[in-house]
Amino acid sequence: MTVPTYGKLALQGNRWVLSDIPPHVAIRLKSMFARIPKTTTGKFDLPFTDEMCADLQWFESRYRLTMSDKDRAALERGTKLFEADRIASEAILLPDWQPSTTHGFRPGFAPYHHQKQASALLHKKKGLLLGDVMGQGKTWSALDAIIGSPYLPAAVVAKTHLPTQWVEEFIKPFTYLSAHIIKSTTPYRLPPANVYLFKYSNIAGWVDYFGTGFFKAAIFDEAHELRNGIHTSKGKAAAVLADNAAIRLSMTGTPIFNYGSEIFNIMRFVNPDILGTWEEFVIEWCRMGTGGKWLVKDPEALGTYLRSAQVFLRRLRQGRPINKIVVDVDYDEDIAAKSEDLARTLAIKATTGSFVERGQAVRELDAMARQVTGLAKAKSVAAYVRMLMKAGRPVLLFGWHRSVYEVWLKELAEFKPVMFTGSESTKQKERSKQAFINGDTDLMIMSLRSGDGTDGLQKRCSTVVIGEMDWSPAVLSQGIGRVDRPGQPQDVIDVIYLIANSGSDPVLVQVNAIKSDQARGVIDPGLGVQPALVDESRLKALAEHYLQKLGTGA
Repeated sequence: MTVPTYGKLALQGNRWVLSDIPPHVAIRLKSMFARIPKTTTGKFDLPFTDEMCADLQWFESRYRLTMSDKDRAALERGTKLFEADRIASEAILLPDWQPSTTHGFRPGFAPYHHQKQASALLHKKKGLLLGDVMGQGKTWSALDAIIGSPYLPAAVVAKTHLPTQWVEEFIKPFTYLSAHIIKSTTPYRLPPANVYLFKYSNIAGWVDYFGTGFFKAAIFDEAHELRNGIHTSKGKAAAVLADNAAIRLSMTGTPIFNYGSEIFNIMRFVNPDILGTWEEFVIEWCRMGTGGKWLVKDPEALGTYLRSAQVFLRRLRQGRPINKIVVDVDYDEDIAAKSEDLARTLAIKATTGSFVERGQAVRELDAMARQVTGLAKAKSVAAYVRMLMKAGRPVLLFGWHRSVYEVWLKELAEFKPVMFTGSESTKQKERSKQAFINGDTDLMIMSLRSGDGTDGLQKRCSTVVIGEMDWSPAVLSQGIGRVDRPGQPQDVIDVIYLIANSGSDPVLVQVNAIKSDQARGVIDPGLGVQPALVDESRLKALAEHYLQKLGTGA
């Protein structure tokens, strides 16, 4: 009996092409392969990957397709490779998996089991997004992946203040690897080393060097720096580095800062094929949100897909709770009123001006509103921090605007605060960090976007104050992660959000809720909204202690 067929399947270059598909089967095809636009007719093409081979073979088992013997062999080979890879990768993540011995760490030091699982999975998949929450030891996993491996020399790309931390706090004390920190945006003759540490700010100048394939491993620390993809100079350079390396590791506990579609850009440097082209990704996973932003339709589905493909590995924190308290603070209307005329002009231009004028006006209005809000509550924030410090608490205070810092510095001068912001050099930041850790001061003012990856503050501090808000909840999470790390001696970490009921704060809080839902679904599917510890009695006790010191009754 002749088996009916429902069209043709042919391998053309790196794409599978389906043709002569009957309409009713085409509907099923587009339903299963959501990356195919619903309006496509005639021919349909899909990427030639092992995973796609497995999916197409499953589809072809229901709707028989005509293909050449050579193409059928390629389809079956890809399917077998996919199944074998899946089984081997899943075995690495089992609790009873036994890692091989790693040579290259100094005596008495070795990665934990979960860190070795990450490095083994990277070796297997060749590309991995390691999304472990802060403090789980992502740096150890990265070092384990390259020590004693064929993936040397390795290139590590980090934020400006972190290469020295990599060398002085990890590579030198724990390994026999040699390291060199890149000192210029212009290529020069590199000294012999196993690990070369770049900054995101200088990799653009090394793009031609990256293209030679000299670096066998590409490691992107705090990889959310690449969330804008190849649309920036550092993104273009990172893509060349990743594409010419044998293994690619991106590390960040906060891969999504804003909307879920950012994960496409992050995965570009891990596995360019996993989400297809941007057009395919948008069709399959996204919907248009307000303001032209692409939102992920089903964040949890995307999150489980990336996990099942074993290209995204994330382990959550265990242990101490975080006590999150939102405190309403006073808003100085007189300060805000001084900016009303300019704000009114910008608002009118943002709604009635030309396209270019509207965009510029919106950006200026946003920047001005946030700065005015920060200034209008700056003295109230300082007063609250003073209470905490008078009660004996070392405080990590987060803000954003230089003018707000100046108010804080003046109001809190008695505590000799140190600064860790975008205005300080790497050496100045390191001095501030050490002064805080050593107890020379009890107050560090840190920029919301300057502290990523900074380690050691947890030894001294368990109280974080958010003095200014940010558009991204991931930025706030990064800040909390400076003290929520191994080595934190306190049982509970207090995170205090000082929020004004006027200005930009209410809008920022609302937008953060939307972005948090997007991020949570993609990076922690199935977790849902977690109950937060809200223990205001701890802060009331501090307030009472402060009042007693002043000789005032509560």
